[in-house]
Amino acid sequence: MLKLVAFMTCLALPASCPAPPDFYEAARERMVSRQIEARDVKDPRVLAAMRSVPRHLFVPLSEQGSAYDDHPLSIGYGQTISQPYIVALMTELARPGPGDRALEVGTGSGYQAAVLSRLVKEVYTIEILPPLGEEAARRLKDLGYSNVQVRVGDGYEGWVEAAPFDIILVTAAPEKVPAPLLDQLRTGGRMVIPVGPVHEIQSLRLIEKDNRGRILTRDMLPVQFVPLTRSR
Repeated sequence: MLKLVAFMTCLALPASCPAPPDFYEAARERMVSRQIEARDVKDPRVLAAMRSVPRHLFVPLSEQGSAYDDHPLSIGYGQTISQPYIVALMTELARPGPGDRALEVGTGSGYQAAVLSRLVKEVYTIEILPPLGEEAARRLKDLGYSNVQVRVGDGYEGWVEAAPFDIILVTAAPEKVPAPLLDQLRTGGRMVIPVGPVHEIQSLRLIEKDNRGRILTRDMLPVQFVPLTRSR
């Protein structure tokens, strides 16, 4: 009788019945092969990281069945987790190395930080919304991402005491590139950031600081991210 009740509950409330691990593993493999490799993301380390991080554990329970689909998902508080391809592309553009120190602006649920943690030495990530930042910190700790530090604060200002960074990834769009982030980018470092007006098409930019400290910018593709908000 109890088994019948449980079965009927699953039919009525699918989100209350998590799929078995092999279901998510197969979905993650399809995500990488069909959405990411098929779009010419080729770095084997990035592909391995995308295969290893359980994206379904970084979205609300109600969204877990869609965690590996080819689109952003709501994570609450007006924020989203980016499309898997965009996460992989931004990561590849940053060219992460095993000894790098990375800054992420816009922690969200912690997914991008988790991917980066598999590729670099240290990750520092900033989230302006306390509920999201605190939940992401707990999630990352519980899942064993021990080389990630989370701060609740204004990401526009970066993380001065931990700078400089080899990599900076910004996962929300300012209207112009924040000067403090450029200052905190190490010589030879790379920043990937969407830039443009709120609620309009923005440009995903790759910014590099050469050995002379000059800033080199390339617009890579049109994107649409949530706006980068300020604390004041």
